[in-house]
Amino acid sequence: MPIEISSLLAKSGILASDHTSVVSMNLFVALLCGCIVIGHLLEESRWMNESITALAIGLCTGVVILLTSGWKSSHLLVFSEDLFFIYLLPPIIFNAGFQVKKKQFFRNFMTIMMFGAVGTLISFVIVSLGAMHFFKKMNIGTLTIGDYLAIGAIFSATDSVCTLQVLNQDETPLLYSLVFGEGVVNDATSVVLFNAIQSFDLSHINSGVAFQLVGNFMYLFISSTVLGVLAGLLSAYIIKKLYFGRHSTDREVALMMLMAYLSYMLAELFYLSAILTVFFCGIVMSHYTWHNVTESSRVTTKHAFATLSFVAEIFIFLYVGMDALDIEKWRVVSDSPGKSVVVSSILLGLILLGRAAFVFPLSFLSNLTKKSPYNKVDLKQQVTVWWAGLMRGAVSMALAYNQFTSKGHTQLRDNALMITSTITVVLFSTVVFGLMTKPLVRILLPSSKQLTRMISSEPSTPKSLTLPLLNNEPDSEANHQGNGSVPRPTSLRMLLSTPSHTVHYYWRKFDNAFMRPVFGGRGFTPYVPGSPTEQSEGQWQ
Repeated sequence: MPIEISSLLAKSGILASDHTSVVSMNLFVALLCGCIVIGHLLEESRWMNESITALAIGLCTGVVILLTSGWKSSHLLVFSEDLFFIYLLPPIIFNAGFQVKKKQFFRNFMTIMMFGAVGTLISFVIVSLGAMHFFKKMNIGTLTIGDYLAIGAIFSATDSVCTLQVLNQDETPLLYSLVFGEGVVNDATSVVLFNAIQSFDLSHINSGVAFQLVGNFMYLFISSTVLGVLAGLLSAYIIKKLYFGRHSTDREVALMMLMAYLSYMLAELFYLSAILTVFFCGIVMSHYTWHNVTESSRVTTKHAFATLSFVAEIFIFLYVGMDALDIEKWRVVSDSPGKSVVVSSILLGLILLGRAAFVFPLSFLSNLTKKSPYNKVDLKQQVTVWWAGLMRGAVSMALAYNQFTSKGHTQLRDNALMITSTITVVLFSTVVFGLMTKPLVRILLPSSKQLTRMISSEPSTPKSLTLPLLNNEPDSEANHQGNGSVPRPTSLRMLLSTPSHTVHYYWRKFDNAFMRPVFGGRGFTPYVPGSPTEQSEGQWQ
């Protein structure tokens, strides 16, 4: 009987299809291993980084597959928005929130939100209006107002991976938190904008529709954040109350992973911004849940989340490189290659303009609110932030596929033109701008030794009784000698008797009085005598 079933499956082509999928997956996993090995060997390279390495390997693999398939196909897997948004993006965004240095992130929260939300809206308007102006003159085709707005959302989504791989959050904490935080909020804002555009009938746009669009955007933004916070708090409460670690560390690690993924899927279920949800879920889990598990689980979760994020990033860049050579899309626009180049050039120009239109003005406004020069974003840092947002990546690709294709393929010439232009912009910005990132950052920013002298981690005491309790001004020897007039507290009693009433100060009081006794966290972690956490928690009592 098994032989008969096998023969029937073979005749129907099912076994052949399964075998092809297995071969494809083997090759893809082997390529992922190759990317990791080559990326390690090029670690000290002046130009290359792992994302560019994966993209280059993907391009080379695409060329090989094209040649062996007789110019019919260039990829092992068909690009799917579900694959990207459901499986690859969640570990990347969650790990970003889980590993972020919360003090720096929330200290610069208003500046990050200005760049990530307001800046993305400014870039969205400039790209949309610019595309509408130039493409109508070029007679691109039958693009609707919804298509032009979608183009603005697609090319407002940045990819700052290349810059983050060069920066060090210990050496440049302010700059790293700005680039990192803006990148996450920017992706979330772009996706929320894109979804809001698709949910409205924009054929008869008026002031009412515009207000509805803004209202829907604010609703998605706030509700997504609240859902992520609630999911993180729920995981912290469950693990604190039940304390799985007394019996099995596997259960608490599994629960953390599943609760994080559940927050993302709940946001998708309720049509919210899953990116924002899982990002803030990661922040809350790192603040509460992570301290409620055993020491071995802490090490396991930290490295597990980082590894999943790393593999997902390499997977995305590798596939983008292979998909860029998909012959079907290029064949449709092969009769007018010049127009495709012009469209790509216009989009790149609008990206440069849209980026500059908000980074420098918003940096100026942000600096007006900062008293300390160490909290201000200087011109070199502004150029670095501007440069970090010029690269476009997988989010732009996924949104473009969603808007202009059906199930990964397109036959309409206008849609094929927009897809190929998006691919061109992603490749050019990632490779060209990415290759120039390391030299540019080394030119603009001081070396590690200089930064170590200039920037200390966190000062143990404030400069003055009137300054914030947790200030990030450097506590360097040069500063002590150069500014001897700055008053300093003479004792711990003086410091405690005159606390600085900042937002962070009030949050710490509320957190210690109400949140940590309920949800756990550092200093409130339950432990069983003899457990791995007993010794480590004792120092916080």
